[in-house]
Amino acid sequence: MAANSTFKLFGTSGGLGLGLFDSASSEAPLPSPPPPVEVLSSEVSSDLKCTVEPVHLDGLTLLKGRVSTKEVFGLPNSDLVPGVYEGGLKLWEGSLDLVKTLRGEVQNGRLSFTGKRVLELGCGHGLPGIFACLEGAAAVHFQDFNAEVLRSLTIPNVNINLLKNTPGTALDETDSDPGMELRFFAGDWSQVHQCLPHINNNERDQISSSGQHPVSAYDVILMAETIYSISAQQCLYGLIKKCIRHSCGVVFMSAKKHYFGVGGGTRQFLSMVEKDGAMAASLVAEVADGSSNVREVWKLSMK
Repeated sequence: MAANSTFKLFGTSGGLGLGLFDSASSEAPLPSPPPPVEVLSSEVSSDLKCTVEPVHLDGLTLLKGRVSTKEVFGLPNSDLVPGVYEGGLKLWEGSLDLVKTLRGEVQNGRLSFTGKRVLELGCGHGLPGIFACLEGAAAVHFQDFNAEVLRSLTIPNVNINLLKNTPGTALDETDSDPGMELRFFAGDWSQVHQCLPHINNNERDQISSSGQHPVSAYDVILMAETIYSISAQQCLYGLIKKCIRHSCGVVFMSAKKHYFGVGGGTRQFLSMVEKDGAMAASLVAEVADGSSNVREVWKLSMK
């Protein structure tokens, strides 16, 4: 899409569904993506107004910030402008589904974040990654297409969720393990691996003489509402395979069964995964609450 093509995402409950109206020709090329870059936590935007609201998730309460798309990007009434802004300032319902599912997996003993390296792709508010922080992950890395989203929303949201809830606590003191590594990366899925520290590829992750893959890759990859665009799915899937720890790494993916108007969805994405044959997938949760089309959470791992 051209940079001035404005898209509006909508749903039946507070705009959390995902639909698409194109205001320009679908044949127009996307602008070149921004170069991949690490965004330091010290680069947080301090001149934007951010309100904080609680999010109650079946006994777990997290906080979510709210900032204006107009103030950050100058894009009023737009949830998505492909290749320019990919919806990172909006809290999508799939993110909440993913946190609830992860919490259930931890409580049932099927998942542990303790000591794990975690990557959240398309993070936005970063609630799934924040949950991993609270569960004792050793490293949590947050990725979003836009550096502006990380500076204005993700980093402040991570900070406020990890603050100790005691009077007089300094802003950099958190309830997380003091040795936990928090890092933030911006860039397109086709390029962001260039600055991620934990990837599998021929240059940086050769199989050892014992036949085992080194443990430099990510143990858990989290992503919510990332597969709406068919044109971006191949890059996303390629990034997952570059980043996942081959021996025991897992991916938790939350998304809608179908994204009407854009062609994406879990069925289309999983068809691509099955055709590739490198990963196995299993359904973990299904949400059919009538607020949108059916939503699902899937678990993927290398075969």
